[in-house]
Amino acid sequence: MIKFMPANNVWFRPRLWKKKKRVYGFPGTKKDFICSKIIEYGILGILIFSPLPAASVYEWSLLVIEIAVFTMLGFYVLMKHRPILPPGQENVMKKLRFLFVGFFMYLIFQMLPLPVAFVKIISPGTYHFREQFSLGIQADKFMSLSISPFHTFQEGMEIFTYVILGFLVIKTVTERVQIKRIFAVLLAMGFFEALYGLFELYRDNPRILFYKKEVNLHAVTGTFVNQNHLTGYLEMIIPVVIGLIIARMDIILRSRAKLRDKMAVIGEKRFALNFALGASVILMIVGLVLSRSRSAVFSIIVMFLVFSYLSVFYFRGGGASQSGLRKFIQIFFVFIIIFAVYAGIDATLERFSKEGLPGGQRPQYWAHTLEIVKDYPVFGTGLGTFALVYPVYEDIGLYGFLRHAHNDYLEYFSELGGIGFAFLAGGVLLMVFLSFVRWRKKRDPWVKGLSMGCFVSLAVIAVHSLTDFNLHIPANMVLFSVIVALCWVLNRR
Repeated sequence: MIKFMPANNVWFRPRLWKKKKRVYGFPGTKKDFICSKIIEYGILGILIFSPLPAASVYEWSLLVIEIAVFTMLGFYVLMKHRPILPPGQENVMKKLRFLFVGFFMYLIFQMLPLPVAFVKIISPGTYHFREQFSLGIQADKFMSLSISPFHTFQEGMEIFTYVILGFLVIKTVTERVQIKRIFAVLLAMGFFEALYGLFELYRDNPRILFYKKEVNLHAVTGTFVNQNHLTGYLEMIIPVVIGLIIARMDIILRSRAKLRDKMAVIGEKRFALNFALGASVILMIVGLVLSRSRSAVFSIIVMFLVFSYLSVFYFRGGGASQSGLRKFIQIFFVFIIIFAVYAGIDATLERFSKEGLPGGQRPQYWAHTLEIVKDYPVFGTGLGTFALVYPVYEDIGLYGFLRHAHNDYLEYFSELGGIGFAFLAGGVLLMVFLSFVRWRKKRDPWVKGLSMGCFVSLAVIAVHSLTDFNLHIPANMVLFSVIVALCWVLNRR
């Protein structure tokens, strides 16, 4: 039988305190416990709120997220006794702090007023841009490396919010029951987005929850404006749910497990939950397909390939082969494809025949963005300034106004330059890589399954970001930050 660790398992020794005959396992005072609960439910609240007001792309909704995160940070600071990191983790955290603190110090450097002569030497592209488009530059003695320090500050605060959110997850999510609550919210939000999107698809006057739907009327968009961004959201949640199913079916997938034990697990009531989880995955896949996003097809393929690859490591060290898991993954995705075809994948394939591979005019956008990278290779144009700089490089009549490069990596590189991009990407990659290294040595099926789902989520969104700007959508960045942090939390011991 599968043996799960106690729900109140923590990674530190608890100090108990009592109130009205109720015992709480938390290291610290009553105030610490209250602060921790505010932070925990604040994280859940942000996960629920962020996709609802059009994926939080409007300034007011983004401001709500920022205020909520900094309020939770305030409660974390007020805690006298904070959760203790497992032994050996402090050195690793120092490396991560160096990368992320270095990134924000770099942003400050981008915004600082520097001597004009100095800027002309280290970033001639910035100097010539200001010389051409700023009046009276000859009289200026100072200028910043960022074309627009205000936009850099605005975008920097947004990224800082996501980093702090991930930090709070790492520092305060210490119990297994907390992780379960987060995954339950992710499942509920993915299910809601798919169901609500399908509901609005067949209405005469469709809406995006609070707003009238005016574009993409023949596609499932949920509470998102753009179907590609709904695709990015669902493709991060679907693998997590599949990972949970795999974790719950662990003993059945092990080829050396006795048939008696397998049948006993199937007969348990909690096993019926797997069918409900599978049905929710099917519904989300249908929503993914009916979004008519060409990236949805690639997302399903990438999910299958990465799950198949990670199955090699799933049972490593556990004395069992991975053939059972591979067969389950293959059968599961066959069912997904069948339902997808039945649901209407032909509509998505029709877009391929009419418009070709995902891209359209995007290769031209990428070519122009590469020209920006060539002119600002080291320090970039300044975070958040892509929309200001791009029109200079754009062909006349190609596009009215392009806010994003439709490639997150190129856009961040053009704005941050090689130095800033190395700090930002290095911090995220280091967290994921170290989590993966530890995951390969794990034997707990619950940790193995959920972690696998998180890794697949990150792999799928990483591929999708080559042709879109999901990592510039607040709701998707909130989800991305939480999943990266959960990879670390699940594998930090």
